[in-house]
Formats: sequence, structure tokens, C-alpha cells
Amino acid sequence: MTFHIITIFPKIFDSYFNESILKRAQTNNLIDIKIHNLRDWTTDNHKTVDDTPFGGGAGMVMKIEPLYKALNSVILEGAKRPIGSRINKQKTILLSAKGKTWNQKLAKSHSKLNNIILICGRYEGVDERITKFIDEEISIGDYILTGGEIGAMAIIDSITRLLPGALGNADSAKFESHSTPGILEHPQYTRPEIFTATPLQKGGKGVKLRVPKVLLSGNHKKIADWRIKKSKLIYPL
Repeated sequence: MTFHIITIFPKIFDSYFNESILKRAQTNNLIDIKIHNLRDWTTDNHKTVDDTPFGGGAGMVMKIEPLYKALNSVILEGAKRPIGSRINKQKTILLSAKGKTWNQKLAKSHSKLNNIILICGRYEGVDERITKFIDEEISIGDYILTGGEIGAMAIIDSITRLLPGALGNADSAKFESHSTPGILEHPQYTRPEIFTATPLQKGGKGVKLRVPKVLLSGNHKKIADWRIKKSKLIYPL
């Protein structure tokens, strides 16, 4: 799968995409992440990507010309892939506060695609006319971020985890929170069996915290039942 990111801050992604699961997925050729600097499609000496909004108002708006040129170029680049690569399984996403909220169901459906193009908005937003050339607007929550870059990272991360071979154990993606809609994963514990916590403040009390006995029982049926019981229903199925 190939992810294309159109942004004006390409270096933001350097650290996150070069660590842990995402780095391994790239090394193993499960995903390819291509980052495109929107300023490369500007025509003036200052590489201007924004302008004041028509009708007045605070802030700046990202211009449609460089966005359209960048999008057209990235789509043409993908179209050069070999016949049979199913390039039609592609979506263009605008990260937008007014888009539909990203969730695990969308991550699963998008993990079946070959190409995903992510446009990272900035400032007060982007010229609305760009929506004529995209497939969907996506938000990662009901709050405002400075730009779409964090959203792009979240989307790529959540999709990559679902790709065969991305995780060390395939069951990790099957039994974690949201793998079943509306269900949060059961509590997890590891060594030591008994953890003695010292007081965190003067006058406080220490405490011994034990792992639930059922997890130490070796009875797989009881453990499975306990895990089901401790999983949380966050909204009706």
C-alpha cells in the first residue's frame, strides 16, 4: 500500500515514520510513504500557498492552484504503476475539522485500498473548491489542531496495523480495543505478580497491587471468560 501526503511541513513526519511498527512495515515493503511538499507546485518566488479569504475574516486560506496541481501530479504518478496493480483502489482524503470522524471501521475498509492520498490543511482551512477533486473529508476528533499532519499520521498508523505482517502477532489486531465495534479490550498485566508501590507523597500509604488470580490459574476457559467479562461495552452494538 502506498500513502501520499501533501503538506507544507514535510519534516514533521521524519521521526514518527522512522520508528517501531511503521518503520518495520516500510522496511518489509508492506507500505510506502511518500511525502510531497506543496510548495513545489507554487509559481512565485516566495512559494506562496495561502492568501486572505474572500469576504474578509481572520487568518489565511490555502490556495486551490497549488493544491490542485499537487493532487493532479500525485494521481498521475500513481497511474504510471504497472497494469494489474489495481490503481482504481485509491482514495483522496482531505483532513478537515468538518469531515466525518475516523474510526476503526473506516480503518478496516481503507486497509483494502492500494493508494491513499492525504491532503493536510493548515491555517483557516483550504479553498472549498478542492473538495470537487477529493473522495472524502476526514476528521480525527471534535477538536481543532494546527494542521492535518497529526491526522495523517493517525490514519496511516491505524491502517498499517491492520495489514497482514505488520504486527509481530496477528492476534494483536484481532483482540484489541475496537477490533469488535463498541468493545474495549480487557485489562492487561505482566510481571511482577505483586507490585509494591511506595508512597508518592509525604504522609501517604504504600500499597501492594496483585495480578488477578484467574490469570495465574492456567485455566484457559476461566481466563477467556474473565477477559470477556472485563471487556467494556462503550456503546450499543
